[in-house]
Amino acid sequence: MTPPTPTAESDRAPPGMARTALLLAPLQAIFRGGEAVLPLLLAAWFGRGTETDLYYLLAAYFVFASAFITGAFQDSAVVPVLIEVQQSNPERFPHIAGALLGHTLAIGCAVALGTGSIAAVTVVLTSHARGLALELVLLMSLGVVATAVRSFYVGLLNARGMFHAHPVCSGLGMALTLGMLYFSRRALGVAAIPLAIVAGEALAVTFLSAITRRDLGARTIPSLERPEPVRRMMRLVRLEVFGSLITRINPVVDQLMAGLAGVIGGGTLLRYGTDVASLPNSILQATLFPVLLTRLAREAHRPAQFAVTTRKTLAAVVALLVVASALLTAFRMPICSILFLHGAMDRAGVARIAEILPWALVGVAPFGALLVLARAHVALQNSRIMPSMGALNSTLNAALNLLLVGFLGLSGIALSTSLTYLVVAIVFWVRLPRSARA
Repeated sequence: MTPPTPTAESDRAPPGMARTALLLAPLQAIFRGGEAVLPLLLAAWFGRGTETDLYYLLAAYFVFASAFITGAFQDSAVVPVLIEVQQSNPERFPHIAGALLGHTLAIGCAVALGTGSIAAVTVVLTSHARGLALELVLLMSLGVVATAVRSFYVGLLNARGMFHAHPVCSGLGMALTLGMLYFSRRALGVAAIPLAIVAGEALAVTFLSAITRRDLGARTIPSLERPEPVRRMMRLVRLEVFGSLITRINPVVDQLMAGLAGVIGGGTLLRYGTDVASLPNSILQATLFPVLLTRLAREAHRPAQFAVTTRKTLAAVVALLVVASALLTAFRMPICSILFLHGAMDRAGVARIAEILPWALVGVAPFGALLVLARAHVALQNSRIMPSMGALNSTLNAALNLLLVGFLGLSGIALSTSLTYLVVAIVFWVRLPRSARA
């Protein structure tokens, strides 16, 4: 769909992406550093074992469930459509936001109930630790709703150029999460993890809501009305979410495949290795990528500028990630020892994480390219390709898992994900309209 011609105000040059990202970096370092620290603390506090494997398997499943909602707001077609609304009909913006919030709550509760029920029945029939499993399922189901509402506010505020809100509010929520984990971990065991995460999400939502009310000058009142922008967002986002949902099955498959590697706590070790490999892209996702989507959405009607922004960003991101991957590979053992060799984590487990890491790092630069190109398609409201891209991603990852796990064990699972990222990034580039990459 061709976006409407923007007003003169919207044609004014936005602040440079690099400058905005650099201004966001200190906020991210201060307020969202806890998100990077969390896996390290979990490794030190809980080590590896059957309970942590149960937690990470359920966590992968509920991240998959949350993709119904989170994919609808963060780096999705919601941002370009909201930008259009604030350019063409700003007085309607609070009303549109309220309708979007109402649908978010309704869908979030339905998803939490449906996926939580499936998980509860499954663990009752298969788990040896039914009490713990049901407790985790309940808490993670609540987390689906909390995450959905937080994602709504983040998408709305990013569309209005308020990129600082997410790191500040999420950082405050993460501080509460870490504090609760520290004081409750001995009494509650791994159940303390989702409980603390839900509490942190609730605090972040409270602060994001207050910032939104101050910015709009009015409360965001939920409703189930369906004005045209909301209907259009839901049409576009439905395709994006479907594609994302298919892709989100990958961590679940990876965790299941880790059981075939014959390593005690294998799913936990795989998760820690991929967490380290994801750090470079996590930094870019926290600083550059939200700014990139907003910038590309504003340039969608100017193909020449759009193409230049896409190419330059792609080149810079790939170069940065190649350097970061090389450094992490060269110093992987001391880095893994510093990060994980504490508390309940044993030296053999740390050595296995370091063994997995290079194979996961192969995919860091391709994944960064994939993220840039996906945002280019979203900014063009080219959501129709997302289901087929999701199908390619998940099918290829599963096939490579089956092929490589027998030869390389846990490292083969990490390599399959890396190769999948490379292929998907190439296909995203080929499917970008010629005018957007000329």
